[in-house]
Amino acid sequence: MLATTGLRRGEALGLRWADLDLDGSRASIRQTVIALKHTPLLGTPKTVKGRRTVTLDAGTVAALHEHRKRQAAERLLMGAGWTDLDLVFCHVDGTMLHPERFTRGFSDAVHRLGLPPIRLDDLRHGWATLALQAGVHPKVVQEASGTPTSASHWTPTAT
Repeated sequence: MLATTGLRRGEALGLRWADLDLDGSRASIRQTVIALKHTPLLGTPKTVKGRRTVTLDAGTVAALHEHRKRQAAERLLMGAGWTDLDLVFCHVDGTMLHPERFTRGFSDAVHRLGLPPIRLDDLRHGWATLALQAGVHPKVVQEASGTPTSASHWTPTAT
């Protein structure tokens, strides 16, 4: 999802099945998973632009259909032990994934597979770069990624 949509980590982890319209190839970003004092919590996107709808390509839709089937099988196996938060990406018992552990797991997988070093957030940036190279208008990329306009963009302070 991160590599094909430009979603932030917390946006993907907070995605619910109810937020997806797989027939319409769309995902609505309505909540995020954040870590507060090392505890995962549901929150809302940081900005108004963070609440948005993103388009899903056919490959992502197909992968989500397959993921849903696997998750349904896990849910049956868990029975009463399933925590129903309706999350697309969760532990096998339905509970929230911890954002920091998710990032660490990604880095471990990259290393284990012998891939060139890449940060989880680089998937988001890579998506934006590829979209721009494919001729997608910069404003469309900006809106899809939920990036604030330059006037409200964070600026570092002098130290």
